[in-house]
Amino acid sequence: MTRIVVVDLHGQFTHLEQRALRDMGVDTEIVAADAAADGIDADGIVLSGGPDMDRIGNAPDYLDLDAPVLGICLGMQVIAAERGGRVDAGDYGGYADVDVEIVDDEDPLVGSLAPETRVWASHADEVKALPDGFVRTATSDVCGIEAMSNVEEGLYGVQWHPEVAHTERGEEVFENFVAICESN
Repeated sequence: MTRIVVVDLHGQFTHLEQRALRDMGVDTEIVAADAAADGIDADGIVLSGGPDMDRIGNAPDYLDLDAPVLGICLGMQVIAAERGGRVDAGDYGGYADVDVEIVDDEDPLVGSLAPETRVWASHADEVKALPDGFVRTATSDVCGIEAMSNVEEGLYGVQWHPEVAHTERGEEVFENFVAICESN
């Protein structure tokens, strides 16, 4: 059975990320942001959303495990910042429904959502510049980098929250991530 660990970066929807995976038959558990990464045995890692970079604990250490990582909102920002990208305040701010355009229909995480989908996202902070080796896989009128991937490193991120009911086809994002984990 596929095992995916959700690292809780103090987000209000972390439990929904675990539930979405569990409902798909994935063995999953939530671990605290300050849990040591070196003792984790998993086929994949989800870095949850959360309020700010000051409370990410050991999340950066999970990027170096031999398992794909999906960063959601703050989790995506952690990946970008740790790999040399730039994260800054968003122009829009809080939560909103956003029409996201998928710009890479070959991407294993979000490509199946092409050409566009409606999502629920927070843009208080966002990735402003991609790290080397990453490609932008989705954009919107609100945010230039709504999703990013580095397939070679197995690092993926979405600015939006696929775990909430307001996001269309959010379950498909999790299904695609599980498939990535199973093929790793």
